[in-house]
Amino acid sequence: MTTPDFNLTFSVDQTPEQVFNAVTNVRGWWSERIDGGTAKLNDEFTYQRWELHKCTMKLIEVIPNQKVVWLVLDNYFSFTEDKTEWIGNKIEFDISEKDGKTQLHFTQWGLVPAYECYDICFEAWTGYLKGSLYDLITTGKGEPNPLEE
Repeated sequence: MTTPDFNLTFSVDQTPEQVFNAVTNVRGWWSERIDGGTAKLNDEFTYQRWELHKCTMKLIEVIPNQKVVWLVLDNYFSFTEDKTEWIGNKIEFDISEKDGKTQLHFTQWGLVPAYECYDICFEAWTGYLKGSLYDLITTGKGEPNPLEE
C-alpha cells in the first residue's frame, strides 16, 4: 500500500514481543524526558525537546506483540507557522512476522509532504526509528534524547 503519510519499515531477528517491548519503552529510544505512561491502552504521555517541540500522545490501540497506536492530542513546534500540525494525527507501529524476521512498520497518519514540518520530521523520525529504536531492539540500548539537555 502506498500512502503519502510518513512511513518506514525495517526488519530484525528479534521476536515480536521484544519489538513490542522496545516500542512501548519510549524513554529508551525517543527521549528520557517523557512524562506519563507509554505502554497501556489509554496511557497519556508528554514529550518535550528543549523549546523546539512538545507533544502529548494517548495510546488508543494496544495489541501486545502486534500493534501500538498513539493519537496526538496536542503539539507545538517552535519552527512552524501552523501550530496545529500533528494534532489529530495517529502514529502507528505495526509488528508482524515476515520471512523469518520480525517486521516493524511505522506510519504517522497525517504527516504528509505538504506539512511545513515534513522534512524536519522525516529526518527526525528516520533517525529515532532506524537508529535509536532499531538499536534498542537489537542491542538493548537506544540513543534517546537525554533527560537534561
